[in-house]
Amino acid sequence: MEKYTLPPTEGRIGSVLAAGGYITLISPNEGLHPKTRFFLDNSDRIFYIDRLFSGPEDLKNVDMVLTAIDDAEASKRICVMCRERRIPVNVADDPPNCDFYFGSQIQKGPLQILISTNGKSPKLANVLKNRIEESLPLNVNQAINNVGSLRKKLRVLAPGVGGELGKRRMRWMSSICTTWPMDDLAQLNETTMENMLTEGWEKGIVPKPPHPGRSIFNGVSSVFVVGFCTGAATSLIVFLGQKYLFTSFLHAR
Repeated sequence: MEKYTLPPTEGRIGSVLAAGGYITLISPNEGLHPKTRFFLDNSDRIFYIDRLFSGPEDLKNVDMVLTAIDDAEASKRICVMCRERRIPVNVADDPPNCDFYFGSQIQKGPLQILISTNGKSPKLANVLKNRIEESLPLNVNQAINNVGSLRKKLRVLAPGVGGELGKRRMRWMSSICTTWPMDDLAQLNETTMENMLTEGWEKGIVPKPPHPGRSIFNGVSSVFVVGFCTGAATSLIVFLGQKYLFTSFLHAR
């Protein structure tokens, strides 16, 4: 069954709010989608202006502009205004007038995955997102959290930034991530972590997993280990990590 996808503006508003951003929304009231009205009623981070886009004065004090207008010429004019002012702009369904793209995002606890086709096919990005999401191990969040805890303990035991020690820490953590099955990482506890550090790190070896015969990825592509190897409990791709002020322009007909 195909999953329901929100129209461009509503999906973007939800993504920006989820990332902690602030939005200035310019649109005639009669053209608002029900989901947009829901966001307006339930968020204190949207400043709403009930009218059409009026010109350059609407571009003051914004960091990014998102447009979803069914008027190609108006969209191009806004794009030109933004680029003249060095404001990154995204014009819906018009790749040449996009300085950045919105991808399909998977977010489960500490895990974030962004799938983008660079504006070639948003729908295909959504299809790929669904397939990847269905293939993720059920215990992936616990595994990420546990690896993050182990990495934090290691940094306390062997503090410092960069240098040979930093490289050694990275190699050791990478070896843990690539040799331990996902299920074993998900089952780590405080005692096991302490033993891994005392019997492994301090002796210069990578401890063997308790169940070495298990598949490391349980049938999941090895691409998913990247986040564990280098970032531990960080996200694979940071999506709108800073708080920006957004302006979105809508046109109703």
